[in-house]
Amino acid sequence: MPRSRGPLRIASLAAALGSLLAMTACGQGGSGDGGDGGKTIRIAYQAFPSGDLIVKEKGWLEKALPGYRVKWTRFDSGASINTAFVAGSVDLAAIGSSPVARGLSAPLNIPYEVTWVLDVAGDNEALVARNGSKVSSVKDLEGKKVATPFSSTSHYSLLAALDRAGVDASKVQLLDLEPQDILAAWTRGDIDATYVWLPTLEELKKTGKVIVSSRELAADGKPTLDLGVASTAFLKAHPDVLPAWRTAQARALDLIHDDPDAASASVGKQLGISPAEAGSQLKQGIFLKPAEQADAKWLGTPGKPGGLAGNLHSAARFLVDQKQIDAAPDIEALRGAIHAEGLSDAVSP
Repeated sequence: MPRSRGPLRIASLAAALGSLLAMTACGQGGSGDGGDGGKTIRIAYQAFPSGDLIVKEKGWLEKALPGYRVKWTRFDSGASINTAFVAGSVDLAAIGSSPVARGLSAPLNIPYEVTWVLDVAGDNEALVARNGSKVSSVKDLEGKKVATPFSSTSHYSLLAALDRAGVDASKVQLLDLEPQDILAAWTRGDIDATYVWLPTLEELKKTGKVIVSSRELAADGKPTLDLGVASTAFLKAHPDVLPAWRTAQARALDLIHDDPDAASASVGKQLGISPAEAGSQLKQGIFLKPAEQADAKWLGTPGKPGGLAGNLHSAARFLVDQKQIDAAPDIEALRGAIHAEGLSDAVSP
């Protein structure tokens, strides 16, 4: 099984960092303060159905913070977002819990904090086998070519599914591909199965069969989530941004629950699909009510971090067992990475 460790991993990270730093030098990366003397918020977003896309589509953050230039940059996976944080070219991001667990672990040790739960993975992320691949169960993956974006929640869930089924991951041909490359490889018949998220998943289901979803793995004790994170330095330098960002995200969650048609229209515009398709995809995720963010199960309250820290710790320990990272951070360090300050003001009914 390919591992993102050792000299190859270091060379890959160095190359990615070089690319990102070059982008910054060309004016594409930005900084906390814009080159024109103004203030810039650099947001990394991903094209999966969520309240984050609603906030972007509605322009709520721009309206709440007129003194800032808000720059949205699309990323295809959490691994690339972690690399951007290491390069210092991102301030806020939507990223999966598994890459967050990795980012908070050595050797990355990224100084960012969890500020929000965008969604809990349900049927919006799954293992799907291509028709004709002769894969009808997880056990059938042995010897097969299976693609997933490495260091993502899908990668974590795939390893969890293999572990649960008693399949040695080293006997599966695991391929590290981004969602758009997975779709191309699938179309060519180059892969037998993939673990990936919406909207790519929805397209693959047309010519494939879902074997297991993240909803099932969550019920079995391996939940994955999409989280909002923010650079610790940015939070300190711009204390007015997070309250506005959380308020916008809470408003988006309310829209998903209270006016699904309006939510679907916004998400559809961002994904380039119909409102009906976007609505169907939104229903496959699990979205908290805003007030639940401060629940003891999730972010918790100042001085009393919630169970999300334990979730990240379990994910990190699993990554250690799978030889994806060398050691899991101490639980207290992960509790310290949960930013619950000011949360109640943004999520109060």
